[in-house]
Amino acid sequence: MIALIIVCCLYILCSLLLLGYGLQCYILTFLFLRKRKETLARQRETMMHYYSVSDENAFPKVVTQLPMFNEKLVACRVIEAAAAMDYPASRHEIQVLDDSTDETRGYVDQTVAKLKAKGVNITTIRREDRVGFKAGALQNGLNYTDAEFIAIFDADFVPTVDFLKKGVAFFVDKPQIGLVQGRWTHLNKKESLITRGQAMGIDGHFMIEQAARSWNGLFMNFNGTAGIFRREAIETSGGWQHDTLTEDMDLSYRMQLADWKTEYVPDLAVPAEIPEDMNAFKNQQFRWAKGSIQTAIKIIPLLREKKVSPFKFMQAVLHLTHYVVHPLMLMIAVLTMPVLFFVKVTLAPLWFVLIVIAMILATSGPSTMYMVSQHYIGNRARKQFILIPAMMLIGTGLAVNNGKAVLEALFKKESPFHRTPKKGESKGKAGYKPLKDITPVIEICMGIYCFTGLKMFLGYTNFLVSPFLTLYASGFIFVGILSIAHFRHPETIDIKLRRASSPIIKTMCLLSPLLFLL
Repeated sequence: MIALIIVCCLYILCSLLLLGYGLQCYILTFLFLRKRKETLARQRETMMHYYSVSDENAFPKVVTQLPMFNEKLVACRVIEAAAAMDYPASRHEIQVLDDSTDETRGYVDQTVAKLKAKGVNITTIRREDRVGFKAGALQNGLNYTDAEFIAIFDADFVPTVDFLKKGVAFFVDKPQIGLVQGRWTHLNKKESLITRGQAMGIDGHFMIEQAARSWNGLFMNFNGTAGIFRREAIETSGGWQHDTLTEDMDLSYRMQLADWKTEYVPDLAVPAEIPEDMNAFKNQQFRWAKGSIQTAIKIIPLLREKKVSPFKFMQAVLHLTHYVVHPLMLMIAVLTMPVLFFVKVTLAPLWFVLIVIAMILATSGPSTMYMVSQHYIGNRARKQFILIPAMMLIGTGLAVNNGKAVLEALFKKESPFHRTPKKGESKGKAGYKPLKDITPVIEICMGIYCFTGLKMFLGYTNFLVSPFLTLYASGFIFVGILSIAHFRHPETIDIKLRRASSPIIKTMCLLSPLLFLL
């Protein structure tokens, strides 16, 4: 009896926490909408500042850092794009922070030599070891420059020609600004249903979440790339540290706790490559999830010491702990069957309606945020709506992968910084394989477990939980099978997904795991 009470209480607690994270999407959407017009008008005017300046000496000195490790398929592309940026050559230098151990070194050396011959101020900085991984490389690079501002681009990004001129303008006469963050766009959004689903999720984060936080004086994180730091902000905040896997979030929070401000600029857009392989995507998500929780453990005590306002504190906690939704979903998926088996609840009509409304509001919160982001990016929301099922399946199916990451962070299990494989301009698969583990098998087992619960308890009396069991079963099986398929035949799967171009075929592909429920 005591065990049943504990299980029921845990189930209710997980459900309430998920409800809170779902409702948070509405808050962020509201914060974005109320500041959108005035902020965008001001930013667009600011970005034109240096286009009326002809004296090169009026431009501050900027170093562009390009951290990379074994990025042979994309290394040359990002180096050449950085060199092509429209910023006075005498005020701009480029650092290729190359920690590579493979043939990437040769590609880098050849490209750097070619650009040097053209008069580009570019150097390659290599270390004897990879201490601190990306954070260590970035910190080490600061020892070789006296630049006032630092622009950072990961290897899979292609900075636009006008990025520096427009981005640096936000620091003019604003000594409190420590970070300017640009928006990610997508080089390979249309490659498959997986990339389209990821793109929508990224758009929601950058168009709504980052804007809402930055424009309303809340804590905003640096996204690790496509941004510009004031050097003084880095140095006075403790520099780059590598005790978490998300050194970007860590530094940006420490910087804001030291009273530096951030400026998020959605019109400062930089295209990037999205992982096309499900396992590469899961590796990336694992790193982000684990690093975010590591950062939360590190930063939340500092937030309490800073004594920020209750609303700002709560927003920071929700932001830092966002990936907790995945172990919560996993807990609900596991506990639903015993709860349904042992607990028979009959609700009065009023309570039943209220609970249904609350569930609809919570579950539609992220979808609402994504649709609003698509509208303001300029995409037709109705056409993008077809991707919502893809996002739901992938987001749910990631619960095992990301739940494991959260647990590793909570139990302080150390793990290295694993890079995300990229394809670049190559037509085949990425040159580096993501790590293999048994996660796909667990995902498929979880899908079968949820499917069994659905078959056992399907009916009107369990109307409230049946849709969630359906989603969990479909999501786990979808992600698990696709992970195994990408291990075995990545090119074949990519081709099949790219051919699914019509809305009808897309829908059939997205909902194919539901066939298990028939």
